[in-house]
Amino acid sequence: MIVFYIVKILLLSTLAFIFAFACTPALTNFLYKYKLGKQIRNSGDTPIFSRLHAHKVGTPTMGGILIWGTVLVFMVLFSFLADILPGEIFQYLNFFSRSETLLPLGVLIASALIGLIDDWLDVSAKGVFGGGGLKLKHRLLIYALIAAAGAAWFYFKLDWTVFHIPFFGNFEISWWYMPVFIFVIVATSFSVNESDGLDGLAGGSLIMAFAAYGIIAFVLGWYQLATFCGVIIGALLAFLWFNIPPARFYMGDTGAMSLGVTLGVIAMLTNSALLLPLIGSIFLIESVSVIVQVLSKKIRHKKVFLSSPIHHHFQALGWPESKIVMRFWVISALGSVLGLIVFLADRQW
Repeated sequence: MIVFYIVKILLLSTLAFIFAFACTPALTNFLYKYKLGKQIRNSGDTPIFSRLHAHKVGTPTMGGILIWGTVLVFMVLFSFLADILPGEIFQYLNFFSRSETLLPLGVLIASALIGLIDDWLDVSAKGVFGGGGLKLKHRLLIYALIAAAGAAWFYFKLDWTVFHIPFFGNFEISWWYMPVFIFVIVATSFSVNESDGLDGLAGGSLIMAFAAYGIIAFVLGWYQLATFCGVIIGALLAFLWFNIPPARFYMGDTGAMSLGVTLGVIAMLTNSALLLPLIGSIFLIESVSVIVQVLSKKIRHKKVFLSSPIHHHFQALGWPESKIVMRFWVISALGSVLGLIVFLADRQW
């Protein structure tokens, strides 16, 4: 039976890669045709960032559609076929589950659509939110609202009030579960979004994070959730094929926002949120660098980094973009492995 599920995960991951890869030419042609390209804000507040990324102006964004669109198509298609057609093959391929994949899919699509609106405001240079896209405070508010909806689902519908601390066990935290849930989702989504700044950086790091949580879900017996992670990985691999330097298109907020929120939800669903600082080590480093930079500028009126997030600091120092991305991938891989070591050791404790 275990082999059965392993084959299912690997098969659907591969099919997701093939499907997303095949859809990419149509998506990129659409994005280029309608000039849905990246805008680099040059307000004078971020001269280093503007200089380093001036050559990326016009490269299409919204590439995240490829990722969440693939997951949505696979989930709906195989669930539909399993309902209307006889035979075990479609039951085998179906990975829809109310207890395991309904909530992750829901937050993935909801946050993806919001991110898509943000991308549209950016590429069309609308001034609704002060010029081209949502400001940080608006994004954090949206993250919090999505997280609050997820927290309510966990607390009121699933009656979930237990939080796990590795090597110490489960703790009943009652209504405190809701603010903890909101904090985890907001922190994760913010961190992933901040990491989406260099070609391939967020995509490669997310692959390793979802792989780690896919393994965690599998070990816990959550096979449909593990399959869900596998499909995301397959779509991410196809996206990464076209996103490595020089990028054919960018993930955009429709990808980074939705995948960040979904990663946080999966961490809470598997009751392993405290592994996120390890599994998502790069995301943590990136967000901390932003927070440190902002606080330093407000309190000391000085910058700690030449530019933030920290990957832009290394760019400003003269590091090639590919070197930064690949070294950050190595850190992501090591963090994911360490997270899995802690998870497995905790299981045996």
